[in-house]
Amino acid sequence: MKQLHKLMNLPLIPKVAIAHVPTAIEPMPRLTAALKGPELWIKRDDQTGLAMGGNKTRMLERFLADAQQKQARSLITRGSLVSNHCRQTAAVAAKFGLKCILVIKGFPPRIRQGNLFLNQLMGAQIVFTEGRCPDKVLLETFEDAQKMGLNPYLIAYGGAHGLGSSAYCDAVQELNNQGGNYDIIIVPTSSGATQAGLIFGSWFYGLNTQIYGISVDESSAYLTDKILSLLENLQTLYQLDNLPDRSLIMVNDDYLGDGYAAIGDREREAIHLFAQYEGILLDPVYTARAAGGLIDLIRTGKIKSHEKVVFWHTGGLPSLFEMAESLQ
Repeated sequence: MKQLHKLMNLPLIPKVAIAHVPTAIEPMPRLTAALKGPELWIKRDDQTGLAMGGNKTRMLERFLADAQQKQARSLITRGSLVSNHCRQTAAVAAKFGLKCILVIKGFPPRIRQGNLFLNQLMGAQIVFTEGRCPDKVLLETFEDAQKMGLNPYLIAYGGAHGLGSSAYCDAVQELNNQGGNYDIIIVPTSSGATQAGLIFGSWFYGLNTQIYGISVDESSAYLTDKILSLLENLQTLYQLDNLPDRSLIMVNDDYLGDGYAAIGDREREAIHLFAQYEGILLDPVYTARAAGGLIDLIRTGKIKSHEKVVFWHTGGLPSLFEMAESLQ
């Protein structure tokens, strides 16, 4: 096991225990052999246990504790039709008896399926933006909830706040306690919250693991700035004098294809390879795009064959069924 270089731990952030942790870290020997590449492992945050799991469960433990401390009666956040963050927020609200209001970008679809169906199944109220600015609609929704006496608690898009990212500082310790001495962690990145926490935790504990984000929707320049802002949030939250250098933020936007939630050959291949060689299911929007990037980085030699790599599975199974026709 790799020893942490720091003598101190990060301060504990209040949370309500929800996630099934530690999540498993598993080798992927058959996929490793098939790709003739580095030693591949997978961190199973698709198995955190809340409404089909996912990385946002760890974050929501912190947001819920803060909401309870503030005596909130409702949770409000925003996302897309396929948002895993929204699904897990709806699940937390249902589990703890809070009203959930979700601002969803776009228009009501003809058929409500996947994450959107699950949101409604768990009792969430859906507000569609219908062409309006999502942030403006979110603010209006929040103000309406205040007027109704719902004492709403606003959760940032994708959990992109220091509280959310702090969950993945803890996850770094969890992974280190499971052993491994990994060279690279590959993680899908969109709001930047998960990657920021992994970077901050790895930096604080003196690990040499490279945190490599593969963007599913935004430019590397945008996400680098966003992650830097989250690192600054964490510095303030933990009351530290310094923070990770910007050079530690590595985001690859080469695999955006035709855009967010657009399935291409790279995503299809990744889904099939993970399923057929390891019996592991990826979602088309987030993990398949990141896995497709990982596969290409291996084939092009940018990830070396001697390296030890963790693919951080962030969940998203409902979208696999919703988009099954496009994956045939």
